[in-house]
Amino acid sequence: MTAEQLGLRPMRARDPREAFRAASPLELFFDLVFVVAVSTVSGQLHHFYAAGEAAAGVGVYAMVFCGIWWAWMNFTWFATSFDTDDWLYRVLTILQMGGALVMTAGIAQAMEHQDFLVMTLGYVIMRISMVLQWLRAAFSDPALRSTALRYAGGITLVQVFWVARLALPGQGGIPVFLILMAAEVMVPVLAELSRNTPWHPQHIAERYGCFTLIVLGESILASTTAVIDAAGHQNRSEALLPLAGCALVLAAGMWWVYFSREHHEHFGNMRDGLMFGYGHYVIFAVAASFSAGIEVAIDVVSGESALSTAAAAATLTVPVALFLATTWFITLRKSLPRNLSVAFLGLTAALAACALVPGETTVGATVAAAVVMVLLVVLLELPSTVAASRGED
Repeated sequence: MTAEQLGLRPMRARDPREAFRAASPLELFFDLVFVVAVSTVSGQLHHFYAAGEAAAGVGVYAMVFCGIWWAWMNFTWFATSFDTDDWLYRVLTILQMGGALVMTAGIAQAMEHQDFLVMTLGYVIMRISMVLQWLRAAFSDPALRSTALRYAGGITLVQVFWVARLALPGQGGIPVFLILMAAEVMVPVLAELSRNTPWHPQHIAERYGCFTLIVLGESILASTTAVIDAAGHQNRSEALLPLAGCALVLAAGMWWVYFSREHHEHFGNMRDGLMFGYGHYVIFAVAASFSAGIEVAIDVVSGESALSTAAAAATLTVPVALFLATTWFITLRKSLPRNLSVAFLGLTAALAACALVPGETTVGATVAAAVVMVLLVVLLELPSTVAASRGED
């Protein structure tokens, strides 16, 4: 039987100039699995914070989040080039979702006991499914066959080493993890040397925006938790309600800053595409950790945190500042005048330093950070306001 008789479409590269290219229902369905993964890993980070083990928590969190980010990113960039949306493509995508669920089930073991067996199994399931997609693309698209085969071969080779890593004492520790993660990151760089796969700028920008909303959604959930806690404990409401309000202001400010400029304009070449894609690891990771910082602030108010007040406040203000600084580096610095960029970075540093605001709880630091965030949003609106006034003149 032919592919057409089996209900399959040729998996050839899609037109990067395609009009009205938006995220498909399957892509949005795929993202739902990562909502669970992000919620799980940020919850585990909060447990480390609550136990006073912030440094250890951040280290293992960064490792685990790498797997989440990389699996999502690889699917996203493949889909922008080769999404056929036939039944086989859907089945392989759902198989990736199954791998993501297995990976999520292993997050607690990985973070609490450094046992990466289950998480590695889920990750490999996702990656092998991605290999099958690339092999199909190689078969269907002669022009990009070399690139697709390099992807398939590179991904397969790295998965062999991920599995072999499980046999090492202590599973190889951080050095082996960093080596293998570097190998993963280099696969696209080497694969694209022969011929670049085409990507759709607006589609990629929308997909990254969708994932940014997912990680910011965790902070909204944490803010809601503060309100619920305040409703159940009247004696804490004077501290928890301002904390919830300021957390919402910070999350809204992060959303405002991220979406204040168009992102699809930054895909002029492969180098810019890699910078945008890889740089978002920081944006996603720190935005997801922000919700853990809100939970820590609630713990401080409740008297249940083992961290000092300044350290607890830093779990909230530092991720926000890193989010802002990375967003500036990826997109804003190319559109802001130099003087506004300097002011933006200065306010970003001030926001991080709000953790040092004295007080018995983190409420003062959170209020100060929210005030700085408002100033940052106003600053970003200055260029458009000035341009509008000049147009009226």
